[in-house]
Amino acid sequence: MSSRIKAIVLYSLYFTFSRSHCPTRTSFIFFHYIWYFLLTFIAIRCMEPLSMEETYPGQTKQRKYDRRAFLAKSLTFLAGTFVGLDFFRPMQAGAETTFPRIALIIDDIGSSVSRARAFAALGIPITFSILPQLRYSRVLAQEMDTMGHEIMLHQPMEPYCHELDPGPGAVYISYADMEIEEIVKENLAQIPEATGVNNHMGSRFTSCPRKVLQALKVIKENDLFFVDSLTTCHSKAYTMARRLHMRTAPRNIFLDHDPDLSSIRLQLRRLKAHALTYGAAIGIGHPHIPTLAALHEFKWELEDQESTLQLVPVSRLL
Repeated sequence: MSSRIKAIVLYSLYFTFSRSHCPTRTSFIFFHYIWYFLLTFIAIRCMEPLSMEETYPGQTKQRKYDRRAFLAKSLTFLAGTFVGLDFFRPMQAGAETTFPRIALIIDDIGSSVSRARAFAALGIPITFSILPQLRYSRVLAQEMDTMGHEIMLHQPMEPYCHELDPGPGAVYISYADMEIEEIVKENLAQIPEATGVNNHMGSRFTSCPRKVLQALKVIKENDLFFVDSLTTCHSKAYTMARRLHMRTAPRNIFLDHDPDLSSIRLQLRRLKAHALTYGAAIGIGHPHIPTLAALHEFKWELEDQESTLQLVPVSRLL
């Protein structure tokens, strides 16, 4: 195999891997330079001997390779990229600039029409996670979907605290596998607008890999994504969803675990900082009045500062 073909294969692998595994600009730059050194080394090792002869019809052509010169030119190119003296066309020239993105999920929708409509009236992309089998679950799913908002099923799951009731349509670790599957299917049938699922409570259920796997299988069969609300640090839901090759992500920030306005403002600042650092962030809130007020302020803050942050449905981050 010639050196040119080897180089094409190596760089094809590089571009494929880097674009699929480096979602942020920082990680891509780091990955780019690590692989640049590696591929330069491989390219040098793959070169033909320092001198060789190629015989063509009627003539003999002498070719010489100088590995030191090749390495010097490579290092010059690398140094040039650091100071902006890149004489090659950028790999993603003309590609759309990717700004840090934030997804806002509002849980526990289904018991109050006025609260849900108030959040929808904010005029920002919000993913509404709707509890099953409540009085207004079906109506609000249809209404929010018609307004262009993303809909999720807020699947109730067993918590560690037995005094907490996750509500109707909940799954428990004591249930048989078939029973868990049937309950999740029934809940999804109630909210056909749902494009994904996240857990309501579920600290105990999500800590049991075998049981949470049964629920995730149903979600995957319906081609839905899953967001792990991370109600416990022992949750295995995200890990199991990854094993099933599902579109999935964990929650990054709870906005209103403390439903005080000043506390929610602080959590929104943390959510913003997370997005700026890692390129994306998922925040989960609830239909509380202080949360509504804080999100209204957050909306105007982003607009007044002409922020590069983008608010998007959660599916855009998966």
